[in-house]
Amino acid sequence: MKNIKYWIWFTQAIGYCTCSAKQITSLYDSIEEFYLGGEREWRLSGLFSNTEIEKFCKTDLSVADEIIAKCNQLGYDMITLDDSYYPQCLKDIDDPPAVLYISGMLPDIDNRLSIAVIGTRRASHYGTSSSYQFAYNLASVGVTIVSGGALGIDCASHRGALAADGVTICVLGCGINYNYLMENAKMRSDITFKGAVISEYPPDCEPRPFHFPQRNRIISALSDGILLIESGEKSGSLITVNLGLEQDINKKIFALAGTNDPRFSGSNELIKENVASLVTDYTDILNSYSDLYATTEILPSALPDGEIIDVIPVKGSAPKKINNYDVNNLSEVPVHNHNVELSNDESTVYYAINSEPVHIDKISEITNMPVSKLLAVLTMLEIKGLIMCVQGRSYKLK
Repeated sequence: MKNIKYWIWFTQAIGYCTCSAKQITSLYDSIEEFYLGGEREWRLSGLFSNTEIEKFCKTDLSVADEIIAKCNQLGYDMITLDDSYYPQCLKDIDDPPAVLYISGMLPDIDNRLSIAVIGTRRASHYGTSSSYQFAYNLASVGVTIVSGGALGIDCASHRGALAADGVTICVLGCGINYNYLMENAKMRSDITFKGAVISEYPPDCEPRPFHFPQRNRIISALSDGILLIESGEKSGSLITVNLGLEQDINKKIFALAGTNDPRFSGSNELIKENVASLVTDYTDILNSYSDLYATTEILPSALPDGEIIDVIPVKGSAPKKINNYDVNNLSEVPVHNHNVELSNDESTVYYAINSEPVHIDKISEITNMPVSKLLAVLTMLEIKGLIMCVQGRSYKLK
């Protein structure tokens, strides 16, 4: 946590979308070391122009303290580029955000299949209904939906995921606390109970035109694939597609075919140029990830009452032990049945819980997972209806 204020100081001095944040992590043990090095060290690093060094000199660390106090007041989390919980998929791009501000709970995006559903703000009824339906169906089977919180396609995709009781991430081009599109305020609030509203900009930062292309790199980086629902020839959604391909040439791009309406010209062109795969149904997307999207694995033995254990992790495999029971001796194992997708961490924690209350400290001991991380995983399992919290910070199967 101690590095947060130095990273915030860094962004307040020279801005947000910069490759130098990642370069600092490779040259210095910590951002604090860079800060304490002072002007001489900043020049010797060779990373910054004279103008940027002047901005470092003029920016006081107290500005970071003010932003941290505001986040604490609003209940926002902050994670930085050197934080162990920072998504690896973001670390892998050239210009990752130095700081992410989070309202809600950022899912384990590195271990969940995630699809960005994007398109024009001035969407047709066909576009918004299709966006809603794709997001609803994908979220229903455990896919995380990523979008930008704007009107039109973005909004419809978030609402579709929420209607399916699924997980969605809203990436804003302004501060989370800024009064942006107040008609969507309740939607953003609802997202925080099932996912997260995130931004690289401090809580009260107003939106600026260049913020939206910048935030698009975050949307694409967080996503295993990008679904373009409706896009004109010069739509900002095409920026997201291009950024996604720059970040990973193998990133899968999907598009829904539209009419001759100019609002579909961009997405239609991507299909014609074989940049995007034509999709007509959400299963077209799932079938493209057969190597990631796990199928049901049935352990080869019956449990009491004739029930079997059903393990469906995402991007991972079933644990070798369940609540410290050997899977080869299933007669002792409590019944765990579910039909939702679980990440590696969720699967590990789920099988550390049984029908009798288990205290969080015991779960931490069984899973070898720190309580700070465990709380987030337990919350996700509660949201998925698999466990329940009982008195005294204990949990049991629901």
